[in-house]
Amino acid sequence: MNAIAADEIQLVIITGMSGAGKTVAIHSFEDLGFFCVDNLPPALMPKFLELMKESGNKMNKVALVMDLRGREFFDTLVRIIDELSDSTWVTPQILFLDADDAALVRRYKETRRSHPLAPASLPLEGIKQERILLDELKGRAQLLYNTSSMKPKELREKIIEEFSANKQTIFTVNIMSFGFKHGIPIDADLVFDVRFLPNPHYIDHMRPKTGLEKEVSSYVLRWNDTQKFLTKTIDLLTFMLPLYKREGKSQLVIAIGCTGGQHRSVALAEHIGNFYKNDYRIQVTHRDIQKRKELA
Repeated sequence: MNAIAADEIQLVIITGMSGAGKTVAIHSFEDLGFFCVDNLPPALMPKFLELMKESGNKMNKVALVMDLRGREFFDTLVRIIDELSDSTWVTPQILFLDADDAALVRRYKETRRSHPLAPASLPLEGIKQERILLDELKGRAQLLYNTSSMKPKELREKIIEEFSANKQTIFTVNIMSFGFKHGIPIDADLVFDVRFLPNPHYIDHMRPKTGLEKEVSSYVLRWNDTQKFLTKTIDLLTFMLPLYKREGKSQLVIAIGCTGGQHRSVALAEHIGNFYKNDYRIQVTHRDIQKRKELA
């Protein structure tokens, strides 16, 4: 399940094979208090997103069914999902409903309906075409349910269990400074080595201080190489963080290391944490900042 912060809009895009249970799904989301729209035309999606953003708390949980009834659906939806990937105001998820061919054919026969892609042919022909068209979108889905052996009640229960409010967790970005001489943190997801930057350790009056102190942090941040590093690193993280969140990580550990974990890494961890504090839940820790005192 993706992490949803309290002030974000949760957007679930329900799609998948015709006959796999999208009607049951949208009714389940309605029962969960989501604002639901069935078969929103792709051309209206940008305008609808603007309304979501401007609504404040009135539309903070939204579920949209989008399928082959909107034929221009694919290119438009994929483009919009890409544009939302680095957004901080909305957390988009794709719920893809699938079923085996035999199950889908059986359901079409039971309802005596034709497949939307093959209205004058056998349902299986339409199903095969639909699988090809939906293949890319299926690969982008965060949640994939195969409903072949599910009863409507079971699908409903699965959705309610997954999307109920008490299942939501906060995406936390942990930024940790450390010293390479004490070892790389074993729980780090990303590690940045800043030992190439000017070191306050070699300035006598700064040596006993840490990167938490204004004099030391100002020294670390004043250099052109430091500013270039920050520009490139923040650009990379701004791209990556929404993608980690979208994939459902509850937390990400970013480790920034210098030699001893006292000066450069501390100052930079504080700076990067401060940069993102309004967009994510940030925790900044300094693993080795007390090591010098402990070893003295």
